[in-house]
Amino acid sequence: MVFGRDGRPLCSAYREHRQIYPSPGWVEHDPMEIWQTTQEVIATALRRGGLSPGQLAAVGVTNQRETAVVWERATGRPLTNAIVWQDTRTTDICQRLVDEGLEPLIRHRTGLLPATYFSAPKLMWILDHVTGARAAAERGEVLFGTVDTWLIWWLTGGPRGGVHVTDCTNASRTMLMDLRRLAWDDELLARLSIPGAMLPEIRPSSDAGLYGWTLDDGPLGARVPLCADLGDQQAAVFGQTCYDAGQAKNTYGTGNFLLLNTGAEIVASHTGLLTTAAYRLREEACVYALEGSIAITGAAVQWLRDNLGIIRSAEESEALAGEVEDSGGAYFVPAFSGLYAPHWDMYARGAIVGLTRYVDRRHLARATLEGICYQVRDVAEAMTADSGIQLTTVKVDGGATRNDLLMQLQADILGRPVVRPVVNETTALGAAYAAGLAMGLWSGLDELRANWQADRTWQPTWSDDRREAGYSTWKKAVEKARGWLAPVESGATSAR
Repeated sequence: MVFGRDGRPLCSAYREHRQIYPSPGWVEHDPMEIWQTTQEVIATALRRGGLSPGQLAAVGVTNQRETAVVWERATGRPLTNAIVWQDTRTTDICQRLVDEGLEPLIRHRTGLLPATYFSAPKLMWILDHVTGARAAAERGEVLFGTVDTWLIWWLTGGPRGGVHVTDCTNASRTMLMDLRRLAWDDELLARLSIPGAMLPEIRPSSDAGLYGWTLDDGPLGARVPLCADLGDQQAAVFGQTCYDAGQAKNTYGTGNFLLLNTGAEIVASHTGLLTTAAYRLREEACVYALEGSIAITGAAVQWLRDNLGIIRSAEESEALAGEVEDSGGAYFVPAFSGLYAPHWDMYARGAIVGLTRYVDRRHLARATLEGICYQVRDVAEAMTADSGIQLTTVKVDGGATRNDLLMQLQADILGRPVVRPVVNETTALGAAYAAGLAMGLWSGLDELRANWQADRTWQPTWSDDRREAGYSTWKKAVEKARGWLAPVESGATSAR
């Protein structure tokens, strides 16, 4: 996406890439396909906008976080497919870390907890299961990164001197970064047997010193400063201009992510949320956030489409669900990758409960949309308990916010107004803002705040009795999904 000075998109291009499921619970991407697709959409967007690379002030990158890529330094060849953030093959590794008593150390240093979600267990799995990976890592021949690091490396030259960097927001999702020092934690690296030499340098999210330059013979066709990098959810915080402590946004994508800006304060969660880096500008102090991460939301709608064939497109879910007044008593807990915040049960699996002969595909479509909204309420309740801040209005973004019924259901289930901005793709906008700030395109945060405009607001319409009765039944449904699988070497039924 290309944005102008007013924060409005000038042109864009979009292309899906393959989701690879080799085994139950495994989710992979082809890193070379991601790089090839990235090159294609860059060229397409510039062509559609009639723009030349020389007209670009700066480039920023944003990415789905936690996905782990390991590749050869000399050639750029991936050692294996990227292991995606939703992948659950590392359940046994995470249980072992808990059994070894590492959870308190991980929580204190990183703000996270041992879970299949994060990058470190995926990297441990690659080092232990891909032939030659550990030996090559110890010799300094292979590099690790999340997808931002992979793309920046290629955009700045790849094997021809590509820059191996990440920013503090992505690094904070690896389970390897000390939140206070914004540096890789040597003790954790040693305890997890990860060679530090394969990790990227951690830089500010908006860096006036630049990460590097794109290449004349690269996809942009010119030398353009690449100077910003944020994980997708932190980029949405930035694009939604949630720059003050107490401001929050909720992104609707493959999963859902509610983030609350806590300013310079690192707030430890006692309710199952994560403490994470929100962004860091240049050499300024880091801004932190509380995050509630939900694994499966938009992906549940994709499941209705791709696996069950109930709908032909994601957009059809709104019309189908709108044909009925409620879900007919059905509740859908889409715990395909276990449950993330605030439950953190890697042994949970998806469940549809409350079925009767009355329920048809319309009710299942509505139960899917309601399940997205109930998961957000779970996180919002935990966030209020941790921070003492009652959310008054929730700024929303992401592709699923185009579903007006979903947004109305969210307002009804939360009991709070839901506001969608004019520019919905705030993840990309946040990366653009961070890049433009680094190059002086904008004078500061106040100028970015002035760009933000509301498109539509949804007010709650449900009665308090209906809202609380529905939420109470939702919590019963969640209990049915929890602890579905049993760990191989432990009697526990939950990773909490």
